[in-house]
Amino acid sequence: MTDQVIRALDESDAHLFDAHPDPLNARAAHERTTHRPDWKRVALRDGTVVARGAWWGGADDEEPVNVNWFDVAEGEVEAGAELLRSAPWQVELEINLPGDWRDHPDLTAAAETRFAAARAAGYELLVERFLYRWTPERGLPERPGRLVFRAEPDDAVFFDALRRIHSVTLDAHSLKAIAEGGLDQAAQEELDFFHWCPSPREWWQVARTPEGDLAGIHIPAHNPSGPTIGFIGVLPEHRGRGYAYDLLAECTHFLVEHGAEAVTGATDRGNFPMAANFAKAGFPVVRERVNFQPVAPSAP
Repeated sequence: MTDQVIRALDESDAHLFDAHPDPLNARAAHERTTHRPDWKRVALRDGTVVARGAWWGGADDEEPVNVNWFDVAEGEVEAGAELLRSAPWQVELEINLPGDWRDHPDLTAAAETRFAAARAAGYELLVERFLYRWTPERGLPERPGRLVFRAEPDDAVFFDALRRIHSVTLDAHSLKAIAEGGLDQAAQEELDFFHWCPSPREWWQVARTPEGDLAGIHIPAHNPSGPTIGFIGVLPEHRGRGYAYDLLAECTHFLVEHGAEAVTGATDRGNFPMAANFAKAGFPVVRERVNFQPVAPSAP
């Protein structure tokens, strides 16, 4: 096998990124995503692209926050691994897949090649997630009318609510943050993400019972790709009443009332209650995402 060449791209040769086959139809997942040419990297063998990766971040980010497009040709696991290992940024890796990838041997094989390259590069599986997209033909979910929603300008209210919500959570990213720095870190990471989103802070809402008790929060948001369900959370003492659906329905209505023509959402595959709420609210699974995280080197 001839030697491989790994290189970053720029505007003059960004076309090389598009020369690689796209068996998992990753391009469809990134129709509304903007990738910077100089954050794209390819592995070449005899001038042919055998692996590619696109690192991504917000418009004002100085460094990427993740790799959200990663492809590896069959038989080129090591090239894909070296593409990740040699990158100047060691950040979370997202592998976007068709929703039915497990049902088709060719798609399963393509996915497993990418997984193998990620593991060979020193990444480990963090979580598998369902990706949803609501569109108007699905009909707006009915509002149960059991909770009272209003904007809340005080970040401290959300921080406290997030700490309480994350004290009993199924979310893998939140559990990772808790393991690293406790409930404060998990709550702060959520707040930082909401502030990073290019949607108004005034959209954040609390939900109270008719008696005035805080039952949960929801964050209608825009990420750089469009309107999305930013966060749904019910306080532990109010769980078991189905309020997550109420929050999801309200969040969807809010985004549509503010001009959304489609609304995305996501949840971990293992979060069965939230997955059931998305299904009930008319959100079909359109893709799946497998998240890998770089493993920190062991201390000597």
